[in-house]
Amino acid sequence: MSDSSSNRRQGGQRPEPRVFKGTIVGVHGDDVIVELGPRMQGVIAPHEFPVPPEVGQEHEFLLKGAEEGLWLLSLKNRADLAAGLDVVVGALVKAKVTGQNTGGLECKVGQTSAFLPASQVDTKRVEDLAQFIGQTVTCVVTEADPAKKRVVLSRRAALEKEQVVERTDKLGSLHSGQKVRGKVTRVESFGAFVDIGGGLEGLLHVSNMAWRRVEKASDLVSPGQEIEVQILEIKEGGKRIGLGMKHLQEDPWSTVDQRFPVEGVFKGRVVRLMEFGAFVELEPGIEGLLHVSQLGTQQRVRHAKDVVNLAEAIEVRVLSIDKAQRRISLSRLDSRGARLGSEDAADAGAINELLNQGANRPAVGTNLGKLFQNALKGKP
Repeated sequence: MSDSSSNRRQGGQRPEPRVFKGTIVGVHGDDVIVELGPRMQGVIAPHEFPVPPEVGQEHEFLLKGAEEGLWLLSLKNRADLAAGLDVVVGALVKAKVTGQNTGGLECKVGQTSAFLPASQVDTKRVEDLAQFIGQTVTCVVTEADPAKKRVVLSRRAALEKEQVVERTDKLGSLHSGQKVRGKVTRVESFGAFVDIGGGLEGLLHVSNMAWRRVEKASDLVSPGQEIEVQILEIKEGGKRIGLGMKHLQEDPWSTVDQRFPVEGVFKGRVVRLMEFGAFVELEPGIEGLLHVSQLGTQQRVRHAKDVVNLAEAIEVRVLSIDKAQRRISLSRLDSRGARLGSEDAADAGAINELLNQGANRPAVGTNLGKLFQNALKGKP
């Protein structure tokens, strides 16, 4: 009785713990009689004892109710008793799922019956509740009314608490520039959302997927796909995480001048048409601008589409490269202003070759006009 009295003096925050020390005073068939105090006796089933009970033994007993003037008792170890007594709102408890009904799951917290609503079983909708029967789950007590024998649990709240802790730990281990693996959870036109673990999700924007132009995120990734990404930025305490995939590959612009030197002539593909010119892809990730003034020798060009077509393969000459601004200026004309691939350009090429030859010969007897005439006539 002294234990009960001291427990009652610990404030009104919890329901009175109905635990008493008692002494076994008799064993009669399926009943074990326990003396709990002056004029206070209880009965308990012998199977609750780990070993056959004997008269004179002392134990701690949990009061479950009363019947015909006797208290109905239960015998549990301290850990189990504590679990049964901590059924107060906000407490984190272990619950054994014992059954299912139309609204959710029936549970036991120690010896206390409880109810786990279907909406509180998980953070997402669960179609098959029966899979939890027999399992022990961690829950938060959301309602507790001992008088009405009503205890309501939420496993969802417990999972969310775990996720907050996991998320905080994961966030502390991340930094910009770090490589991580993740799973694509959702794909939109502007990019893909990637689960990088610990309850954290980042956005892989379409502009950060590849060095080449990507029109739709779905062209490169799909839901459920596992990918490696780089952390670009972490904002708002992890609410906004920017990811990149192209950053794990070599930037093609770092050596663009070696592959496409100025004055070099290369084949490319028209990928965009604008009024002021056409963008030509020299290789994936490398595009140059072919201005309307460099499209041809005909009369003034008003729009690039009047001269070239989308997806058309054309030959261009590199005029200049600005690696810092990622810009390449292109021309469809040779150094003498003739359109590449035309007869004029071929004649101009022959003249250049003859000029170079002439520069290496003695000046005496050289007739430059004759050289031009021969070149234009195709003579040796």
